[in-house]
Amino acid sequence: MKAFLILEDGTVFEGQSIGSQREVISEVVFNTSMTGYLEVLTDPSYAGQAVVMTYPLIGNYGICTEDMESDRPWPDAYIVRELSRIPSNFRSEGTIQDFLVKYDIPGISGIDTRALTKILREKGTMNGMITTDGSFRLEEVLPRIAAYRTGKVVEKVTCREKYVLAGDGPKVALLDLGAKRNIARSLNRRGCRVTVYPALTKAAEIIADVPDGIMLSNGPGDPKECASIIEEIKKLYQTDIPIFAICLGHQLMALANGADTYKMKYGHRGGNHPVKDLKTGRVYISSQNHGYVVDAAKLDASVAVPAFTNVNDGTNEGLSYTGKNIFTVQFHPEASPGPQDSDYLFDRFMKMMEVDR
Repeated sequence: MKAFLILEDGTVFEGQSIGSQREVISEVVFNTSMTGYLEVLTDPSYAGQAVVMTYPLIGNYGICTEDMESDRPWPDAYIVRELSRIPSNFRSEGTIQDFLVKYDIPGISGIDTRALTKILREKGTMNGMITTDGSFRLEEVLPRIAAYRTGKVVEKVTCREKYVLAGDGPKVALLDLGAKRNIARSLNRRGCRVTVYPALTKAAEIIADVPDGIMLSNGPGDPKECASIIEEIKKLYQTDIPIFAICLGHQLMALANGADTYKMKYGHRGGNHPVKDLKTGRVYISSQNHGYVVDAAKLDASVAVPAFTNVNDGTNEGLSYTGKNIFTVQFHPEASPGPQDSDYLFDRFMKMMEVDR
């Protein structure tokens, strides 16, 4: 069946419908990862977005549920150049097509994703509609497309209740803002007893459980939409508990301490982004997925100083908080998908907790 991708600027791509055939409007973003499409699909940070995969062939190794980063996929829609319908992998449990249908996610294949990505890079991230209705009228659908907003998506993706991953090491409180599974696993593999809390949990409850350390996870949407969560993070900051934050958690900690964030032109999404450790000068290849960034120009050095920077565009990639056992990064040290260059940051967090104990 034919399908159409209509961008906010009036550009129309024609391709083939994949997955669900329902119509959807969403924010269109692109990911440059060459592998790990299932981890991308199940990353809660993509809630409220339609994901374009720039790698031309997707689905060739099928669906391996063990690799999922959450219980279900989160993007509103999926956009690919070519969808492999016959996967080749001894671990495969099904096809991308069936996976998208199962979770009612519409998509489109057979379009020039290179051309689409160039548009998003030149004009910036924009909204789009995927529809199988070829009788659409641009003058009618463009206002609807332009009006779309992702809204408060953290509440949509967070866990519903507190749960624990057993361990005999330090007790870590993980605030689930849309956490990928590998964050908790990375801590659990190091022996940590990880207690995962819903995003709207009050700081008082977390503090009362006497954790040795606190993790603030990744998550979707505009960080400034998380006003009530920011207020609770302020209270966590005021304790002496070591804190490590990733992606959205990094942004929320910055906002909680008077810094600012802004929306990037097209964001960083992929597994090949170089970041520089400003203390050592060493460069790491990182996995990233974000459309907002902390404004390093508006940082108060008495509160926090830049710890990492993006080698490609100079944007902030991490902060070290002055006089506190707190450090935060914009990229993903837990990878999945992506390189594991920065996995050592979990070890740094472990040492912080050991010293504090």
